[in-house]
Amino acid sequence: MTQIHDLPAHRLAAMVRSRELSPPEITEHYLHRIERFDRRYGAYITVASEMALEQARYAEKRLTGDTPDPLPPLLGVPVPVKDLDPVAGVRFTQGSAVHRDTVAPVDSDLVARLRDAGTVMVGKTNTPEFGSSCYTENGVAAPSRNPWNTDLSPGGSSGGAAAAVAAGLAPVAQGSDGGGSIRIPAAVCGLFGLKPTRGRVSGSPLKPDLVGLSTAGPLTRDVRDAALLLDVMAFSRPGDYYTAPPLAPGETFTDHVDREPGRLRIGAYASTGSAGITVHPEVAAAHEDAVRLLTELGHDVEEVPEPGDAHFGGTFTDDFQVIWAAMASASPVPPGRESELGPLNRWLRERARSTPVPAYIAACARLQRGVRSLVAAAEPYDAVLTPTLAMPPVQVGHFSGAGPEEEFRRMTAFTPFTSVYNVSGQPSVNVPLYWSADGLPIGSMLTGRMGGEGTLLALSAQLEQARPWFHRVPPGWNG
Repeated sequence: MTQIHDLPAHRLAAMVRSRELSPPEITEHYLHRIERFDRRYGAYITVASEMALEQARYAEKRLTGDTPDPLPPLLGVPVPVKDLDPVAGVRFTQGSAVHRDTVAPVDSDLVARLRDAGTVMVGKTNTPEFGSSCYTENGVAAPSRNPWNTDLSPGGSSGGAAAAVAAGLAPVAQGSDGGGSIRIPAAVCGLFGLKPTRGRVSGSPLKPDLVGLSTAGPLTRDVRDAALLLDVMAFSRPGDYYTAPPLAPGETFTDHVDREPGRLRIGAYASTGSAGITVHPEVAAAHEDAVRLLTELGHDVEEVPEPGDAHFGGTFTDDFQVIWAAMASASPVPPGRESELGPLNRWLRERARSTPVPAYIAACARLQRGVRSLVAAAEPYDAVLTPTLAMPPVQVGHFSGAGPEEEFRRMTAFTPFTSVYNVSGQPSVNVPLYWSADGLPIGSMLTGRMGGEGTLLALSAQLEQARPWFHRVPPGWNG
């Protein structure tokens, strides 16, 4: 029998409108599942039961009230928020023991948009401290675990969000991606994850744009849900450093899901070049399988050079580390409490302090020159296909405990493909097309032109239709 958690978010929204399901009924179902199962998965740092039920009752009143206002698109649909965005009145830890007891006084503008869309905020999802790592273990909550095998990590830094969706503890989730933090957990949890174009989703007023690496985006089980959530999340504010190319007047991202992508020219690579990072045989097999599938669907797929050497002169990894350390240093820490941070963030912040400003500027300049070269070279292609990760899912604890430098090296070896597109600002998605011999998800990454989310959504919807993944669920889905 179909249960509420078996349904996509767009179907839940439609059933709320048709009165087949009520917002309190949906919310209570998910809160019950969180209470019953989240001890396995560590998806949530904070569960906001009272707030969620109050929001659900308000949504129900909007359905029955006599008001001329149109109903918002996600009325009554639960959407948890990653604990790097503040929700007024809810604990806001940022995955750090330093902020264990902090309560957010205000919503971020993104959270306000989710409220305006009618969503129900069931809780704050787990994240590593300040989102600095590609796994989700911290000092304030149990580690997040992969619903496909709870000995394994769900990735990070949106690992709690991915675990919640993959385990049926939320229909969709908000995540954020500064170096792959949506696409990484989507890949290892068998989800669709979308990093939008730089400037598509404002971080105002609380998150400065800095160099524009990080953006919010959706984690979902199907493509339509991601498009619907992106329609809600996309906005800009005066003072933003970056804005994305707008859609045509009257057009939505959801419109693109129903459009045939046409015959596309797609570049493909699966090499890490001079970085010398080994790509696991199962990952290589998944990439070759994706190339075959795209070719069978009528697209022109051709090999292209990997961007590290071709466009960044072999300096990408070193320069990106300089920028990543600078971003870590921007997270506010009360005076005298830096010693309470985890080893990775203490190391990153010390590295940032020891980097002269001219060296930081030079790293930014080299990356920008590389981006200009990369974007120009990629212009003939509608999309570029790569593996999302170099390895299948790894054990909880794989990255930690070896010292921060070794931890960073292991993270780089796990995620050599994602961060270049944070630097370039291009939209990028994980598509769950392949499962290993052990039944574990292995993702494929598609990256589009600046402002090209519509093409990626149309292509991803075509792939989803050719090889459906929505009903492929992990063990324990129904308890």
